[in-house]
Amino acid sequence: MPLFRISASPRLPHFRVVLAGVSALLVTSPVVAQEPSKGTTELPAVKVETTVSKAAKAKKTAKATPAPQSAAALLPAAEPAPVAAPAPGTRSGSLGVPTTAEATADINRAPGGVEVVPDTEFRNTPANTIKDAIGWVPGVIIQSKWGPDARVSIRGSGLTRNYGNRGINAFMDGIPINTSDGLFDLFEVDPSAYRYVEVYKGANALRFGSNSLGGAINFVTPTGYDADLFGARIDVGSFGFVKTTVNSGGVSGPVDYFINLSANREDGYREHSEQEMARLNANLGYRLSANAETRFYVNANTWNGELPGEVTKAQALKSPKEANPYWVFLDQQRNIDSVRVANKTTLRIDGTTVEFGAFTHQRYVDHPIYEYLDYDVSDYGGFVRATDDRMIGGFRNRLIVGANVLNGTFDYKQFVNNAGKKGALTTSLDWESENYSAYVENSFSVTPNVALIAGTQFMHVVREQRDRIGANSGSNDYDLWSPKVGILWDVDPGWQVFANISRSAEVPTFDANAFNIKAQTATTYEIGTRGSRPDFRWDVSLYRAEIDDELQCLTVVFSPFFTAPCVIQNADKTVHQGVEAGFGLAFLKSTFDIEDRVWLNVVYTYNDFFFDNDVLWGNNQLPGVAPHNFRAELLYNHPSGFYAGPNVEWMADAFYADNANTLKVDPYALLGFRLGYDQSKGWSGYVEGRNLLDERYIATTITTGNADPSMELFNPGTGRAVYGGVQYRW
Repeated sequence: MPLFRISASPRLPHFRVVLAGVSALLVTSPVVAQEPSKGTTELPAVKVETTVSKAAKAKKTAKATPAPQSAAALLPAAEPAPVAAPAPGTRSGSLGVPTTAEATADINRAPGGVEVVPDTEFRNTPANTIKDAIGWVPGVIIQSKWGPDARVSIRGSGLTRNYGNRGINAFMDGIPINTSDGLFDLFEVDPSAYRYVEVYKGANALRFGSNSLGGAINFVTPTGYDADLFGARIDVGSFGFVKTTVNSGGVSGPVDYFINLSANREDGYREHSEQEMARLNANLGYRLSANAETRFYVNANTWNGELPGEVTKAQALKSPKEANPYWVFLDQQRNIDSVRVANKTTLRIDGTTVEFGAFTHQRYVDHPIYEYLDYDVSDYGGFVRATDDRMIGGFRNRLIVGANVLNGTFDYKQFVNNAGKKGALTTSLDWESENYSAYVENSFSVTPNVALIAGTQFMHVVREQRDRIGANSGSNDYDLWSPKVGILWDVDPGWQVFANISRSAEVPTFDANAFNIKAQTATTYEIGTRGSRPDFRWDVSLYRAEIDDELQCLTVVFSPFFTAPCVIQNADKTVHQGVEAGFGLAFLKSTFDIEDRVWLNVVYTYNDFFFDNDVLWGNNQLPGVAPHNFRAELLYNHPSGFYAGPNVEWMADAFYADNANTLKVDPYALLGFRLGYDQSKGWSGYVEGRNLLDERYIATTITTGNADPSMELFNPGTGRAVYGGVQYRW
């Protein structure tokens, strides 16, 4: 069968045809490397450095101990040789895009839970879903459904969201990829395209103007300054999985570029779950001067995916490969085309860096489910952010101020679903969303090692619905403040302690379909520490979020032939509290009389989420996620680049599928193993086995108010699978 099918009524026909043709070529044709132009000259590396105190510079050069790194940065690749981190704000190569080391130095100035996940952590995986990229970050819960779809939750954000993801602000190269009403699509995330991923938990994402409970995730693509001149890879695996990727980057005079094109298909573990995708990520930068750079971004994606649907708990465990027969009868699918074009310009003026830009994001969704959904989304916006880093009266001060605009329109229609074909029109809505925010954050170093941080954000939001065939029109405005205070103590160059108190706010998405839904607000308290020693690294955060009007997405109507979408409502008062911990320990060194290591890597997330004296639900646990979640790996690393070792993913306790706490999802443990050979240039390869004991388990559940065993709420987890891949980097 062809790699990509073209839908009967595409709204972006040229884009789909081009991506389909190129993607088919990627799978069926050999890749030929081209020699670079003999006339090409590389721009010398330009080091852009903000004002840094002499004491900080002296400390940087005098100490060989590496700066604190995220837990994800030590999981689970080979341990690099310790190097001194660059001073925060330092830039080499691109003026507007930090390298991995520079991004790590910058992010470690946040007084709370933050992570940088370098591509070395996920490039030797199938590199197809968001779980491949950030599944080892403590506090991030990713529950797979099928294909690229999953529920992503940080600190309980969007915990009951049954489709789409809410409560996290997603960015690509610092530019929003959420829809203007707050949702984001995981299929647009292509881990094979990124140099690193930044995770900002909760209010630690204020530097982007994010104020959601879950924080922000920023996917950062390479530039020509740090990209391979040529790269190609192929990944294959169980259930018909095939993915091919080609990329290239380089510098010529003031111009640099990066382009990554991937295509993949899979039959799927379950019946009626075939997936086909193609994704393009590219950027082009132009150095206007040593202190000015502009960069253009293009992202284009297409996804055709069959949906197997939820089943009962008994069916999920007894016959996990079977699809819901009614979903098959309706030929339920999710087909999306999207194109995003953006520009970001960066200026350096003395100790101040100014970034500003604009973007537009167009999506077309062809989505036959219980009814046939057909809609266009047109989002657009702009941003400006200034970072001033200088000495004031002998004290270091960093001030960040910014503003964001994210607006959009939705042309939304629903039709009767006649076995996968459009029937009569049932719903026709025009949605308009406006989001305006301004924020400020200041970090003042009262001593060379202690910084006090304070900030706030104001957000004005408008949601308007016009019902073109009915009487369900209305609008709502929200004005929300989100202040924050914190403290960051550098105990030594490799050890930090932090604490913060913050507010967050989230407004309902359009599918709330009601205008009496309140915004969700929360106050979060957090303390923690992170650091590294030559043979030990750690990252631990403890937090408590006290939430008012938590947005819950609860499915309330079921029958043998119909599953209604969830209905969004406000809970009264709830509490989310927990522990996010990551550790890495080299407990065996020079095992074979060489500089090799055996690393034990452990990630633990504790979730204690509950109603707080709710009139209806009392102090019940919130549904959707287990209290105890572990990931661990024992990995042998050889200095040649060879690595091998077993790993385990363990959901150690049951959790509920409903607010009433009547139906549980059982605990499980999954055994895996991986081995490979990784080089920064030349050939690399890997083999990875997942769920090697073929455990039957439930990966995720729809949530509801009151559940019973006959309800079709559950998505079975994937059975035993083996993946392998080879890549060449030049």
